[in-house]
Amino acid sequence: MKSFLSLAAALAVSLGIVLVAGYPVSPIDEEYVLVNNKCQCVTVTSRFVPSKENPDEEVLERNIRIIVPLKARENISDPLSPLRTTFVYRLSELCKNCDPVEIDLGGAIHQAQQGNSCEEPQTCYTYDRNQCYSSPVPLLFHGQVKQVPAALTPASCLAE
Repeated sequence: MKSFLSLAAALAVSLGIVLVAGYPVSPIDEEYVLVNNKCQCVTVTSRFVPSKENPDEEVLERNIRIIVPLKARENISDPLSPLRTTFVYRLSELCKNCDPVEIDLGGAIHQAQQGNSCEEPQTCYTYDRNQCYSSPVPLLFHGQVKQVPAALTPASCLAE
C-alpha cells in the first residue's frame, strides 16, 4: 500500500510538468480529462479550485484515478494464465500521443507524432475495446474436438 501511495504521489508531481492540455468532462463541469487510458484503467483529471491559503486565488488540482482490475490475467487472452500481481504505471507511456499529425515545414507537408517509442506494444491490464482479442476454445464437430478461436471482444474483431 505504501508503494502505491508513493507511486500516486510521484505521478501527481510529474503531471504538473508533463500534461498541459485536456478536454472537459462535461459542458458545465470545470474538470478536464488529461489522460483516459482504458487499457491500463487510468484516468487523470485537472481543475482549478480555490486556494486554501488565499481563497481569492485558484490553484490547479490534479486527480489520478487508477482502477486495479481484480482477477486480471498475465495474458488477458488466456483465461488459464496466472493472475497478474504486478501493475506498472509509467507516466510517459500513459501520456504518449502516437497519432500522426500533418505539419507544414517550409511549404512541405510532413507527418509527425508527439510520442516516441510508439512501436512498442502497450501492456494492457484489461481489454482494450479497440483491439481484437481471441482465445482458443474446444468445439465438438462431427465427433472430433477442434480448437477454434473465439472472439473475446467481438465488436473490435468484426470487419466494418
